[in-house]
Amino acid sequence: MPEGSVRRAPVDEARERLAESGFLFVDVQLPEEAPSGEPAIAHLLGLEAEDLSWLGREEETVRAEFLGDAAAFVVPAFEAGQVVRLHVVATERYLLTVHRGPAEVVENLIARIPHERPPDAVATLFLLLGEALETYRRSAVQALLEVEDLEDGMFRQREPEQLYSLARLRRTSALLHHTLLPFHQAAEEVITRRVLNRNFPQERQRIASEYQRLSRLVLTDIEALQEAARRGFGTYSSLVSGEQNGVINRLAIVSTIFLPLSFLTGFFGMNFAYLTDELESRSIFWVLAVGLQVLFLAGALYVLHRTRIWRRLHDESVDDE
Repeated sequence: MPEGSVRRAPVDEARERLAESGFLFVDVQLPEEAPSGEPAIAHLLGLEAEDLSWLGREEETVRAEFLGDAAAFVVPAFEAGQVVRLHVVATERYLLTVHRGPAEVVENLIARIPHERPPDAVATLFLLLGEALETYRRSAVQALLEVEDLEDGMFRQREPEQLYSLARLRRTSALLHHTLLPFHQAAEEVITRRVLNRNFPQERQRIASEYQRLSRLVLTDIEALQEAARRGFGTYSSLVSGEQNGVINRLAIVSTIFLPLSFLTGFFGMNFAYLTDELESRSIFWVLAVGLQVLFLAGALYVLHRTRIWRRLHDESVDDE
């Protein structure tokens, strides 16, 4: 790659250099909100003959194609939780990128060019594609580590905020997958056809194959993030179910103890002749009313102890503490 420098220039100068320079990398930053009556970028840069009317349009989300000797892509990059789309055109003479608002991926590419020293525009294009994939990989790995930390924290102390964090990370995984997969499929098809062409140079075939391998690895990382998020929700649900089972078991014990007592209370509270005429002494009251309740209570506690339910509940309480 020839020696060069990075500088900001007006559109007129970029247009002149696009027409004259042997190699040029042009990055165009458009306003985040497209103003009404915005002129076509291809017209401003003098590229009307290149069939680039789509260049810079907000609604253009997926594109990967070869237009004669030029390659055209709409490359997604993931920055600060948002998707930035770069409109890219590469020929033997220049590499053109257009995006709305700032794009850190372009700044990273410019910083890498002096060290990587790509020999031509095509190599620079694949360097840009790889840098965009790295933004997805870093986001996926960071989110995956957060999911694992959340899952580990659930076993120590479950909190409702963990569920909200899991939902946010699951949405992030869906956004990563939803925005990268269409581009991956389109680029994979186009690049594979070009690589199979016998006239495609071997060095470019190697670069393209390396990019395809990296693209599959990044998709695998995103799918692993999706699976981890689903597993995290499953873990949270299991912990909630376990706590609910413990509450239900305690309620069952209370019911076992008080159901006989409630029956005896209701029975002796009935107002019929035998109870009112025959059971009048205090001793009979203590024997039947209180003695039977104590007997039923002792029997219920004995059954709970023998079936180890009480011990299991006690162990669960100790683990929770």
